[in-house]
Amino acid sequence: MPKNATTPTDETEPGRNAIHLSLQGKGGVGKSFIASILAQYFVARGKAIRCIDTDPVNTTLFQYKALSVSRLELLRDGGIDQRGFDVLMERLLTEDATFIVDNGASTFIPLWNYILENNAVEVLTRAGKRLFVHTVITGGQALVDTLYGFKSLVDSTSDQNIIVWLNEYFGRIERDGKCFEEMGAYKDSADKVLGSVHLTRRNQDTFGHDLEEVISRKLTLEEAIKDGPFTIMSKQRLKVMQRDWFEQLDRLDLI
Repeated sequence: MPKNATTPTDETEPGRNAIHLSLQGKGGVGKSFIASILAQYFVARGKAIRCIDTDPVNTTLFQYKALSVSRLELLRDGGIDQRGFDVLMERLLTEDATFIVDNGASTFIPLWNYILENNAVEVLTRAGKRLFVHTVITGGQALVDTLYGFKSLVDSTSDQNIIVWLNEYFGRIERDGKCFEEMGAYKDSADKVLGSVHLTRRNQDTFGHDLEEVISRKLTLEEAIKDGPFTIMSKQRLKVMQRDWFEQLDRLDLI
C-alpha cells in the first residue's frame, strides 16, 4: 500500500499534535483493540497521549486503566447529541498531545458527518493538527460490512489519511480469491490509503488464547509482559506480537 505521497510541512508533521480516529461502521471487529494498540505504541515511542472513548454503548477503551482514558458523553434523550462533538473538537484544538479517539459503531455516521459538514479537517490543519483515520477490515462474515465502512470513508475524503488494519481474527481477508489489495474497493481508492497494519492470524491455541486473556483483562501488552499472570512462553508470544505491530506502525512514519 502507498505511503504518504507528500512531505508534510513542519506545522503538520505527523507526530506533532496528531489525531488518530478509530472508525468503522461495523461493531465487534476490533476498533477499540486497535485504538489500545495505537495508544500503547505512542507511549512506547515517548509521545504524550490523550485517549478518548466516544462509544455511548460499549466503553471498551475506557476500561484500560493504564491508558487514563476519558469518556465523551454523547447520549441525550435516547439519541446522539451531535453538539457533543464540539466538546471533542475543543480538546483536539486546544490540547498539545497525540490523541487517540475510539468511536463506536452507533456514532460512526454521526461523527463522520460532523467532520465533513463542519470542515473539521481544514480547521484542524489550520491549527497545526493532522488527522489520521484508522479503519478495520476483517475476514469472515463481517468482511462485506467492513468493506462498506471502508468505502464510505474513502469516498468522502480527498486526503491520503486512511490507515487500514487488516484483522484476520475471524478468518482470512479474501473474496473471490482476491486479497484486500486486489479488491476493487481498495484499487478504486488506493490514493486515499496512507498504509496498513496486518494483524496476522496466528495459532489460536497459543497466540490467540494469550491475546484473548490480555484483552479480557483490559491489560496493555506491557503490563501483561512485565507483571501479568502469564507463563514465560505466553509473555514471549505477547512480545512477538507487540514487536510485529509496533514495527509495522514504525514504517508508517506516524511519530
